[in-house]
Amino acid sequence: MIRSQVLICGGTGCTSSGSQQIQEAFEVELEKNELQDEIKLVRTGCFGLCELGPVVIVYPDGTFYSRVTVEDVTEIVSEHLLKGRRVERLVYDDHGKAKADQKYVVCNADEGDPGAFMDRSVLEGDPHSVIEAMAICGYACGCTKGYVYVRAEYPIAVKRLGIAIEQAREYGLLGKNIFDSGFDFDLEIRLGAGAFVCGEETALMTSIEGNRGEPRPRPPFPAVKGLFGKPTVENNVETFANIPQIILRGAEWFASMGTEKSKGTKVFALGGKINHTGLVEIPMGTTLEHIVYDIGGGIPNGKKFKAAQTGGPSGGCIPASLIDTEVDYDNLTAIGCMMGSGGLIVMDEDTCMVDMAKFFLEFTVDESCGKCTPCRVGTKRLLELLDKITEGKGTMEDLDRIEDLCNYIKTNSLCGLGQTAPNPVLATLKFFREEYVAHVKDKKCPAGVCKDLLTFTIDPDKCIGCGLCARNCPVDAIAKTDYVAPRHKRPSYRIDSEKCIKCGACMSNCKFKAISKQ
Repeated sequence: MIRSQVLICGGTGCTSSGSQQIQEAFEVELEKNELQDEIKLVRTGCFGLCELGPVVIVYPDGTFYSRVTVEDVTEIVSEHLLKGRRVERLVYDDHGKAKADQKYVVCNADEGDPGAFMDRSVLEGDPHSVIEAMAICGYACGCTKGYVYVRAEYPIAVKRLGIAIEQAREYGLLGKNIFDSGFDFDLEIRLGAGAFVCGEETALMTSIEGNRGEPRPRPPFPAVKGLFGKPTVENNVETFANIPQIILRGAEWFASMGTEKSKGTKVFALGGKINHTGLVEIPMGTTLEHIVYDIGGGIPNGKKFKAAQTGGPSGGCIPASLIDTEVDYDNLTAIGCMMGSGGLIVMDEDTCMVDMAKFFLEFTVDESCGKCTPCRVGTKRLLELLDKITEGKGTMEDLDRIEDLCNYIKTNSLCGLGQTAPNPVLATLKFFREEYVAHVKDKKCPAGVCKDLLTFTIDPDKCIGCGLCARNCPVDAIAKTDYVAPRHKRPSYRIDSEKCIKCGACMSNCKFKAISKQ
């Protein structure tokens, strides 16, 4: 009667490591100990953990042995299969992930996306939630030291976080032997100098170590070799702030909100062309239309909604045609966008999508650390192509070059900054290609934003000849004409397109809507 099974990996990786010889050794040892009728050997397919091979699993207890050698077989048979005692030195510990004399917990509070201020709000309003969660994480993972990396541009958040850490120490929530448990854990604050790339986990850790914030190749991943070369757990402010509430109320409570694959809530920073700017917390799966119109109060001045940019410089845009999109991780990814940190910039009909893509790309060009060529050079060349188009010098072939360059940068950049930098360009090309074509073929900016493609004109029949436009023109590009409209008594004015710098001062000062831009 079979009482145990010994599964020996027969996948390519383990076979190349000698699992066939291990099977033969088991056959010899089982027969030697007269166990061949009680123990069944099973040659299996790949277990997927090739680096740990050769792999041997003993059932029914499920003991997982890794890196087994032929010499180990005798001990496994005599100790485990005969005496029921596991060979602990060979057992794979899937709960430790990483063993070291020191481990770290890091909170990423380097909130660098333009228009994003969710993390700042939490640190200013409830820093203890983050401190508590980091201590819980340290206890679970065996970490005794934590760092909160927060940008120096958040002075109120930094001050209040510092006060909260001191309070936690006074109450015995940080420091040595917390609650007489034998567990030690303490926190330090590290200030960032405003480098967007330091929001990337490996660049952040490099900065904490006192070096220039540049990303590192992965693997090894931070959980194995992170801060100061030690195993490191890193999460952002919002993730940590959720932990105490989940522990207090239960996982079922948190999972009751949101969608099947995106549980809980998400905080967004609403900004741009919307009546109610600020922070909103919504259940995952809430439609963009509900966010914009019911929560955000709609678009100012009766303008039409055009698009929403999610994920900041790393994200994409959701066009008006997809305003019923349910906002969660999977749905945004499916349309070429991303959640990012949670910035949500609303744009109306007066927004030029080419100019918007250029704005975010300018940001990532400035923020590139320069370590890898695809990002350092590629984003610069990409920006030059967008400049060419907004200046009215682009060609249809440039649109193909832009797409090819975007895909190259995404594929070959070292870290997330470069890998996601082309996203706003690709998204606007996908959903608003006609605007790019108008810039290239018609040499027009449909939204009237790109200065090099604009022409300001004065309608002589609407102009009353007040001269307010001329007095406010910084380059004296506006002068009187001989024409007097039938219903007016004074000569109208005209704009010299050669002198005009297209600042728009004339149009903003005209009370009679006599000036237009095309």
